[in-house]
Amino acid sequence: MEARDLRVSDAEREHVGQLLQRAVGQGMLSLGEFTERMDTALASKTRGELNSVLADLPGMQIAEEHRPAPKPFPAPTSQPTARRVVHEHWGHGSGASDTLRGTMSTITRKGPWNVPPSVRVSTRMSTVTLDFTQAVMSTQVVEIHVDDYCSTVTLIVPTEATVDLNRVETVAGSATNKVRTGPPYGPLHLVVSGRVRLGSVTAKHPFGSSIRRMFG
Repeated sequence: MEARDLRVSDAEREHVGQLLQRAVGQGMLSLGEFTERMDTALASKTRGELNSVLADLPGMQIAEEHRPAPKPFPAPTSQPTARRVVHEHWGHGSGASDTLRGTMSTITRKGPWNVPPSVRVSTRMSTVTLDFTQAVMSTQVVEIHVDDYCSTVTLIVPTEATVDLNRVETVAGSATNKVRTGPPYGPLHLVVSGRVRLGSVTAKHPFGSSIRRMFG
């Protein structure tokens, strides 16, 4: 068996993902190209398939026996190249749902912010914190859909809240629930779904809440 046909591990896919992030930061890849190549890297099964996303990037040394068969990527379109510029957009539709978008951003929602029944989080290489402890709720159940690459998403909920992360698909990432899963019995129940690639989603109570309950 040739070296390019050997199977790859999650650790190798994660390492390639970090190299692609670096290429975006250096202006070698647009966000569209980054997304396309990340999908290819995460779906790759062999070293040849995995290395195909790095073959045309300067400074990437790939041993000849690990190189994929020639298969050039499409030439870049007129889409502008991504730079290290913080970008954030909070889109409003009919009021039933909101979309939170961020690229290489730090995005925070806290205090008495209005929470719709549905929130979509579409982020790339960002840090997202949604704090529901003082939020103004319109419904008991809030659906959160995550479409993410390489970000950290933190959900902070009141002590009586419940969170369901069972519908989150992780690809070389993690979904960690540090609160009750349900059934919903308090003022807030989050149902989180979607996909996390090389990132994380964590649901937790505010810092120190467990100590306050112990001595309260």
